[in-house]
Amino acid sequence: MSHQPAFFQTRILLLTALSAGMMFISGCAQQKKEQTTLNIGFQKYGVLPIVKARGVLETALKNQGVQVKWVEFPAGPQLLEGLNVGSVSFGEVGEAPPVFAQVANPDLVYIANQPGAPLAEALIVPHHSAIRTVKDLKGKRVVLNKGSNVHYLLLKVLESNGLTLNDIEVVYLPPSDARAAFEKGAVDAWVIWDPFYAAAEQQLNARTIATGQNLVKNHQFYLADRKFAEQYPDVLKTVVNELNTTTQWVSQHQPEAVKLLEKPTGLPADVLKTSIARMSFGVSPISGEVAKEQQYVADAFYQQKLIPNKINIQAAVLADSSSR
Repeated sequence: MSHQPAFFQTRILLLTALSAGMMFISGCAQQKKEQTTLNIGFQKYGVLPIVKARGVLETALKNQGVQVKWVEFPAGPQLLEGLNVGSVSFGEVGEAPPVFAQVANPDLVYIANQPGAPLAEALIVPHHSAIRTVKDLKGKRVVLNKGSNVHYLLLKVLESNGLTLNDIEVVYLPPSDARAAFEKGAVDAWVIWDPFYAAAEQQLNARTIATGQNLVKNHQFYLADRKFAEQYPDVLKTVVNELNTTTQWVSQHQPEAVKLLEKPTGLPADVLKTSIARMSFGVSPISGEVAKEQQYVADAFYQQKLIPNKINIQAAVLADSSSR
């Protein structure tokens, strides 16, 4: 009988240890279960590659148990296709790609945007060209990337000068091929965006006929998969805050931002300096006014039969996005 207290005491200690062990294992399993990976789609130029190079987002999301994985894409349409098939949950593109993507993917949602940067895209001609005004484009060959931001810019430039697409010969080529055609004189004008625009100015001595000023907004948009956005609103709030902070850093540290983009873009510092100076700074949730401006782009593309049916931009903006 004198041994019973020791026996029960040992048993209690064992049960306590087992219970603590089970709680530890359960806690680890729960922690593992709650670990989230945010796959971010990015391109060589823009704010996201700067965020990636600085490593600030990984630090900001660490306390939320979120790992960041970066997935590079050659252009906006491919990035949004990645969003459609689930290889990424978040990414940055210009105005046009989401319009086309929304037709095929109703689960795409607008999260935030940078202010407009209308000076970051333009209609340019060779320095020796006889073309001096937009009206001189009548009957000329104009090259651009089909369905891109500058497609909308071209529509607005022509419209403001009493012309339509029927008054010119449109040639559709991606930027690298468009530049080659422009250099060879195979086309008369090129509608293009930064940093390709800045490169043409400095390397080809191209002359600007019109920019987007007073014609288009030229926003950069941040988009996400709807399911991810609804499941992890706090994660996206952190991302938007960090993006906003980064653009403010870029505005005050442009030489450092140039250095961070030299390697991924392969562009010289002078070209990047010019293009970054035309970038817009600040990132904020989608407002009703921005959604309305994006609707103008979508409606213009529908009228030109570039998309098969009308779309509602506001339907792709989360109802509570303004509270993020």
